[in-house]
Amino acid sequence: MGDPRVWGAAAGELAAAYPCDDLLGPSAEPWLRAVTVRAPAPTVFRWLCQLKVAPYSYDSLDNFGRRSPRTLTPGAELLETGQRVMTIFELVDFEPDRHLTLLLTTPWAVRAFGDFALTYQVDPVDARTTRLVVKMMVGRRPGRLGAARLRMMAWGDLFMMRRQLGTLRALAEGRAGGEPATGS
Repeated sequence: MGDPRVWGAAAGELAAAYPCDDLLGPSAEPWLRAVTVRAPAPTVFRWLCQLKVAPYSYDSLDNFGRRSPRTLTPGAELLETGQRVMTIFELVDFEPDRHLTLLLTTPWAVRAFGDFALTYQVDPVDARTTRLVVKMMVGRRPGRLGAARLRMMAWGDLFMMRRQLGTLRALAEGRAGGEPATGS
């Protein structure tokens, strides 16, 4: 069945350092997801800024049934640390046209899911192609997240993240409706 902690990431992406790496300490477990987007890096990054507005995954599950916008929201690109992202995360670091780094800070979400730090990173391949890489550091709390529960969470996250990255890719590529493409 494969490893649900890694999807679409190349060897160099797995070995690279990301801004989220040190946010949860040395016992945190890394998960990576990545897709190739046929759009320039600034376009992909601008769509990442939309995560302040909506999660872009399965809207019936993680956006209270509201459809994530299919057009850019004016002002979403104006970033400041401390802003809410996807409702339950806080923007803790960013570099324009490069990365958004988030920390799960909403108390009920931390109780439900544990500690999470994520970096959404935009890596240009060439002038018209970008790799969108998400690295998550998943904290391990003694007695809270056993190996079986952590593996189940990895499968659930993969299900949601594949949809999110596919939707963001489709929107950055300018495909009407923003329906996610398949494959990486």
